[in-house]
Amino acid sequence: MAIDVNDMSKDELKKLINDAEKALKSLESRRKAEAKKAAESAAKEYGFSLDELLGAAPKKGSKSPPKYRNPANADQTWTGKGRKPNWLNDALADGKSLQDLAI
Repeated sequence: MAIDVNDMSKDELKKLINDAEKALKSLESRRKAEAKKAAESAAKEYGFSLDELLGAAPKKGSKSPPKYRNPANADQTWTGKGRKPNWLNDALADGKSLQDLAI
């Protein structure tokens, strides 16, 4: 695909540059998705998730350390910010205090 840029107008050249930049971004997105899929597949082959191997943070994006933990399920925590999780509301309704659930 040879394009003779010498015969193109300024507007045509700008459009060509814009189209090429869009194509590059699209190609990069596709390549990243393919690479991620391959990495997830390789991790799964060994019995791990990609997040486990990379030590990824929880998907909620909470940057504060947790202050409270569900005694029935140690994986469930709350930072003390935002809406109270259902497990915390249930524990409080059962007569527990925030101090009982503090980490």
